[in-house]
Formats: sequence, structure tokens, C-alpha cells
Amino acid sequence: MPKRFARIAVPALLLYALTVPAIHAAPYIPASGSTVVERLPRRADPAQRELAALRAQLAASPRDLALATRTAQRYITVARQETDPRYFGYAQAALAPWWAMPAPPPEVRLLRAILLQSTHHFAEALRDLDAIVAADPKNSQAWLTRAIVQTVRGDYEAATASCARLSSLSTDLVTITCVANVGTMTGRSAKSEALLEMTLRRNQEADAGMQVWVLTLLGEMAQRRGDAKAAEERFKRALALDARDSYLLGAYADFLLDQQRAPDVIALVKDHTRIDGLLLRHALALRQNGAATDALRNADAELKARFNAAMQRGDTVHQREQARYELHIRGDAKTALALAQQNWAVQKESADMIVLLEAAAKAGDKAAAAPVIDWVAKHAVEDVAVARLVRQIRAGA
Repeated sequence: MPKRFARIAVPALLLYALTVPAIHAAPYIPASGSTVVERLPRRADPAQRELAALRAQLAASPRDLALATRTAQRYITVARQETDPRYFGYAQAALAPWWAMPAPPPEVRLLRAILLQSTHHFAEALRDLDAIVAADPKNSQAWLTRAIVQTVRGDYEAATASCARLSSLSTDLVTITCVANVGTMTGRSAKSEALLEMTLRRNQEADAGMQVWVLTLLGEMAQRRGDAKAAEERFKRALALDARDSYLLGAYADFLLDQQRAPDVIALVKDHTRIDGLLLRHALALRQNGAATDALRNADAELKARFNAAMQRGDTVHQREQARYELHIRGDAKTALALAQQNWAVQKESADMIVLLEAAAKAGDKAAAAPVIDWVAKHAVEDVAVARLVRQIRAGA
């Protein structure tokens, strides 16, 4: 990811950048009794039992700093695993006694920065991260999280500098992965990919989570340069290590969709549609199959309900996914373009470029595509899908 960086440096955090409700919206009243408002976690799940125990302990000792941070870390881990933003909200609640402090304890400040990053409050997250590394220049997790924020915002020079600070604080594999992820967005894809692949080969003893992260990134790199064979091999190697990683499943599903392999996508995500992003891929695959089936209608209705509920919560972080839904499932290019533009103002990864360019092309709005086209030229972005869309839009002028 791009946004997956922070999952490695401190294994207890294992992050995936999602969101929590950042504002209080008006109460959401479902249109009918059949509307899915939310899906409750399974109580028998060991993670849920662990969280229940931590909640009980924290309720009895809400100002126990070690307990609060441990609870918040576990919520963040589950949020990433389940791709469920509510757990980020629970993590913030665990840190409530210190949350509003200008300078909370360092461990709280780091967790606050990570949670702010996950809600796209990037400026606030950077303020906390800058304060942390100023006080503790050896804090590898802070440097890595800082690199995430800077990369997602498109501040590649600063991100490279943050990655460089990891060289004496973390493993070669973490450092090179951090640097390579920036390089692949700034015209250095071939060198970045080759260096990262070589570094992975030299670090076969790395834990499974680290290898999944690197293999997924390598798969995305190969996909962006149009090497489908290498991309699939890497995605499959990662799946062999962790078949439930939600980011990996989404990335591989997108690759399969690009390859027009809808049945493979349906088989891949069929047991994971509780996760919004994977339900979206399921619906996209059903649409790609070209049949207006009950399954597609049901997926459409459920996605609509989930996105509506997210908007009622004040959750705007899923705008990229919602833009794809509006464009490819609902066929509403105008709404999709508006969502993609709002998303582009916040984050600037390849997938953000693609959905905005697709929506602009479908809406026939070349002016809306101009900021992305200019960005691609300025930073020498190398992505065959992005390049194809840029050519398409220019040809339609």
C-alpha cells in the first residue's frame, strides 16, 4: 500500500488505513426493515473474546495507560484484519483520557497519529509524528507512519527522507520496501522493483506478515507495468502465506478484474463479502459477467446501504470505493466523478488516479481529468492503466 506501511515495524499494530466516524451525523433511519445497517461480529471469535476482556478491564481502570494502549493496539489490529472502521473508533475511545491533550504520553501520541492518519486527518497526524521524532529520533514506527502519510499525500521527497531514517532503525527489508514504494510512484519503477525483489530473496527468514506485505507490493508493481505473469505469481505466493489478508485479496481481485477473469474473482472473495471493499469486487465481477442476476441486485442493494450508512456516520474515507461503485455498478458518471475528485484532494495513489480518469472519461469531462494528467507528467508515474486512460482522454479532446 501504499497505506499498509505501518503494519510491519511494530507487529502489534498491523495497520490498514481506514476510517472512524470523524463527525457526528444526524441519526440514520433505514428506509425499510430489510436495510442492512451493520453486521455484528461473531461473539465466539477468539479476537472478540479477547477484546471483551480488555474492555471489561479498561472499564474498571480507564486511566491505566499500559492497558489503554494495549487495548487500542488490539482494536487497530482487528480494524485492519476486518476492514471495519468502527474498531478505530473503539481504539480512540480507549485513549479518551489522553486524546485531547496537546502533548499526551508518547505511546498515546503515536497511536493518535496512526488513527488520525487512518481518518485522513493527515496534517494533524504529521504534527504528532513530527513531535514524536523530534523527541525520539529512533522511533522507527513514527518514521514509517510519517512515510505513509507523506506518500499518500504525494510528498515524495519528504517520504523518501523519512524512509531513509529507517536504515539504522529497522531491517533492510522494511527500509527498502519503504523506499521502493516511493520510487515506484516517481519514475523509478524498474529499479525499485528489482531492488525490492532482490532484498526479499536475501531475507527469506522474514516473518509471514512482512513477506505478504512485500509480495503484495511487488505484485502491484508488476501489474502497473503490465507484466500479468509476474503479478499473478507474486499475488499467489502472498496468498499461500495468508489467504485472509483483506488488502491482498482486494489487490488480487483488482488484478483479476483487469484480466477479465470475473469467475476467479467471485471464487476468491465469496467468503469475504462482509468486508465492504471485497463485496464491491464481488459486485464488479458479477457486473463483468454481464448478467443482471439476483446476486448482482442483492450486492448492489447492500453496497448502497453500506455506503449510505458510512455517509451518515461522517465516513468519507471510502470515497474511492464509492466512486467505483457509482461508476461501474450504478452507471452514474457524474456522481462518481464528484466522489473521485473529493478523494483526489486527499490521496494520490495509482488507484485514485484510475478511478478519477475513468469517471472523467465516462462523463466526457476532460477538464476534470487535467489535475491527474498533470500529476502523472510531473512525477513520471509509470502505470499502463493510467497511461491508457490518459491517451483515451487526450484522444477525445
